[in-house]
Amino acid sequence: MKLAVISCIHGNAEALDAVLADIDTQRAEEIYCLGDLVGYGPYPNEVVEKIRSLAIPSCQGCWDEDIVDGLNACECSYPSQLAEYRGRLAHEWTDREIHPEVREYLATLPLTLKKDNLCFVHGSPNSQHEYLLPSMDGFAALERVLSADADVLFCGHTHVPYERKLENAALSVKVGTAESGDRAQQLQEQQFQVPLKRVINAGSVGEPRHGRPNATYVIYNTDTAEVTFREVTYNYEKTCQAIVEKGLPPIFAWRLAKGMEFAERADDPSHVCER
Repeated sequence: MKLAVISCIHGNAEALDAVLADIDTQRAEEIYCLGDLVGYGPYPNEVVEKIRSLAIPSCQGCWDEDIVDGLNACECSYPSQLAEYRGRLAHEWTDREIHPEVREYLATLPLTLKKDNLCFVHGSPNSQHEYLLPSMDGFAALERVLSADADVLFCGHTHVPYERKLENAALSVKVGTAESGDRAQQLQEQQFQVPLKRVINAGSVGEPRHGRPNATYVIYNTDTAEVTFREVTYNYEKTCQAIVEKGLPPIFAWRLAKGMEFAERADDPSHVCER
């Protein structure tokens, strides 16, 4: 069976429509979404309604959570006061724009989805806000997959697609045992060989940061375990124009056109996130 995994649409209806059309050409039988349906982009209601109308199972992303619960989660990934300020403006705009029924839908989204040996999350099994970067310590990455009780962990949040294989991993556990008539504890070491685990990041449909404006997503074949990264062109200029016309920070249009993150670095090294 072919599965399509999409993530981080961020109110970009043009990109979502292009990706859904491409998914049709790949003949995927099921689609899973890893959240962040809203935020940054100009069409949050349209994106949510499309996901709902197609009954696509979706996780709750960090932006989805913040629109439901308010700015209650620390986003210390903001590298500067200016970047945090723009993020706050985007949240306030989206919060005003969103329809009540859309907000209610976002509140119902689960943190994780499971299908057989596959697990789908936004950031990590621990939090929508945790970044599973490809450079993450191998044991920590393995722990995230094991904690999800899965062989393959699909995530988003970073907006950069990648596949990471965690193989030839051996875990060592020391277990204390008391000998008969002796209260002293003897530590016995037990070795466990962990089978192949994988972390697959689907990238971003609506705000890619891999250096090009093209939308990205993943096709996964459950029969062969084959992973195919898809990159889809679309009329990103139309979305950029809508970002500016609707009053969102123009820098969002610039970085969408470039397919990259943009944030001033160290404008205030002592800055501590207000949240």
